[in-house]
Amino acid sequence: MIAADVVVVGAGPAGIAAATAAAELGQRVLVLDDNPSAGGQIWRGSGAQGGAKGKALQRFARSGAELLTGCRVFDVPAPNVLHAFREDSGKAIAVRYRQLVLATGARERFLPFPGWTLPGVFGVGALQALVKGGFSVRRKRVVVAGSGPLLLAVGAFLRSAGAEVVSVAEQASEGKLAGFSVSLWSEPVKLMQGLKYRIALGGVPYRTGCWPVEALAGSDGLSLRGVRLTNGRRSWEESCDLLACGFHLIPNTELAQLLGCAFDGDFVRVDADQRTSKPDVFCVGEPTGIGGLDAALVQGEIAGLVCAKQPARSLQRRANAGRRFAAQLEKAFALRPELKTIARPEAIVCRCEDVLLSELEGQSEFREAKIQTRCGMGACQARICGPALGFLFNWKQTSVRPPVFPVPLEALCMNDDEKIEEKA
Repeated sequence: MIAADVVVVGAGPAGIAAATAAAELGQRVLVLDDNPSAGGQIWRGSGAQGGAKGKALQRFARSGAELLTGCRVFDVPAPNVLHAFREDSGKAIAVRYRQLVLATGARERFLPFPGWTLPGVFGVGALQALVKGGFSVRRKRVVVAGSGPLLLAVGAFLRSAGAEVVSVAEQASEGKLAGFSVSLWSEPVKLMQGLKYRIALGGVPYRTGCWPVEALAGSDGLSLRGVRLTNGRRSWEESCDLLACGFHLIPNTELAQLLGCAFDGDFVRVDADQRTSKPDVFCVGEPTGIGGLDAALVQGEIAGLVCAKQPARSLQRRANAGRRFAAQLEKAFALRPELKTIARPEAIVCRCEDVLLSELEGQSEFREAKIQTRCGMGACQARICGPALGFLFNWKQTSVRPPVFPVPLEALCMNDDEKIEEKA
């Protein structure tokens, strides 16, 4: 069994900041992340090591914190013990912590609509990650649709990668976005960032109060030829080779739920020190509110300092600004009720188990739907259909059980004496 003073789950910006702050103050810090390298989704393959990414990663490397990549936490078998699966060795390990920092990030919210399972329909962030990994979009016509500031950022990125971005469709109304823009006058860096993306998309229509209602199949029935958009008054088709679609972000909170942390709505409840309702568990970044990079970095640093028994009062002003920004984002990009009607009865809702929307008729809550249809019981463990059904039917996922992620049966059968990590 590995033991550390501070264990950080997640090596995105928030986790890196927490680990660095704690390690620099003499704590033995272990960071667990399921990706092949540190940086998380936001810094994945972002090129040069300059700027905020370069400084953060260089400081992290010098701090003495240990990083285990390809390592996915799947269980909390006992107090202050985690079980994780290592992809390189194919074995489970046990990790004991004195203090735990959850920096598990967020994922895209998907909503079902006709054609959303066609090849060529991607999540917004997923398409960006694929392109960073080598997938070519050069000369391909792309429509970016859904909700959230990620649409502009990814649209600009895809255009820089050679794609022809046909249209960006944002479901939030022009009035809500105008109010959000006004609120950013106190955040000039964020305002300039948004303007930079808009300039990078010069000439590309940015349609507010507009959303997808159908992905259109080609003559073979297996390829994408376009997407039907609507503004609530009229509908039209946009031809495209790829559709990047996502409806803002939702937090990855399964591990926090398994640990028994208290929640405020969809987010983990934390105090000013980023401490959860469990005294030895901290939470930073998107699981506490979708607030972006700056909020993640300052929250991580606060948690790392507090884990090392150092004051973090000087950072509270920035942290509070991050919380205000998260609240503004949530208000501006709240999903409109019309989106509840874009799924037809024949639409697949649970992709893992091929459950149709019509099969959920008459079910009263998520648990009943699972029993009757197996909805949410596939490999993703309701990570895709759960938030969609939460929006469509106001269903809540009432329980999270180990393993949080699929792992080989052998990993579940090993006892803690066997879960020993061999140092490289």
